[in-house]
Amino acid sequence: MTRTAADPCISGTPADDTTLRLLSTSDLAGIDISLADVVGTVEGAYRTLAAGLSDNPRKLTVKPADGHSVAYAMLGRDGSRDVVAVKTSYKHGLDKGRQEQHYYTTLTLYDDVTGLPVAMMDCSRIGSLRTPAVSALLARECAAPGARSALVIGTGTQGRLALPFLLTTLPGLDRLMLFGTHPEGIEAVRAQLHAHFPDRDVEVVADVRAAAGDADVVVATAGAHTPAAVESEDLAPGTLGILVGHGLAPSTLHRADRVVATSEAQMNVTGTDMADADGKLPAVDTEFPPVLAGAAAGRTAPTERIFAYNSGLVVTDIALGHRFAQLALAQGLGTQVPLWR
Repeated sequence: MTRTAADPCISGTPADDTTLRLLSTSDLAGIDISLADVVGTVEGAYRTLAAGLSDNPRKLTVKPADGHSVAYAMLGRDGSRDVVAVKTSYKHGLDKGRQEQHYYTTLTLYDDVTGLPVAMMDCSRIGSLRTPAVSALLARECAAPGARSALVIGTGTQGRLALPFLLTTLPGLDRLMLFGTHPEGIEAVRAQLHAHFPDRDVEVVADVRAAAGDADVVVATAGAHTPAAVESEDLAPGTLGILVGHGLAPSTLHRADRVVATSEAQMNVTGTDMADADGKLPAVDTEFPPVLAGAAAGRTAPTERIFAYNSGLVVTDIALGHRFAQLALAQGLGTQVPLWR
């Protein structure tokens, strides 16, 4: 439903207020939001995109020849919220260990009805929630019927909430497995799981390829230096492999029975490490937004090995960022800056 100027994006904002509200990491950290709320917000963004009401151009990328850093810029518009936003992402130290890396990501929101700025925020928490929510939606739509087991590869930011979100969309999972190489990361995964599902625990596996053969859903979130490299032959018929970071070898893509991507254009930009010997990626069978909208099938047979590429779309950041802005402003959080005065 299209908003009007009388239906403000953020209630209580004066019609002539051009100050920019900054929402810091600590502002957003204290906001309570349920996993179901996150999943619903992200799903709504996909459905609006599938309906042709939102805009999500391909991201721009800048990377030096030696690969020590990478920067992305993403512009989008959420057609149901009438919000325009720009997201930037910059990571430095890709040639170093995790503790030596620097990562900064921001999201700036504008109300496209009133023409006023909404907020500029640290986008790290948005991304840490949005990405596993998308994986959980992919699992709900593309996992084989009756899926009971899941393996998460990696214990970093994206791995730590992967299992709670999977249980939110697939509550029938009864075996949860984890492969990680950082003890503190493994404990963080356990802590997040217990925080959301106190009666559940995770089985830490040493042989990731053997564990992959026992999993109905494999979510690979590891960093570039992971020793994990699950091959296509490791996966049983019917397995869904979801790639977020690293942990799945290129064969899982090139030998898949079906390929699903949140965006084929994004996959062609950020998925080049999965290319074959000729530097090529296979065409996708379907993108994910029409799957959620019911216009395309996520899975067409129970025994299909499906490869799903979760690259993240800025429209999901916009929707979730706007949700956080609503909650933050309702609590009086943030710092107002007269940037344009």
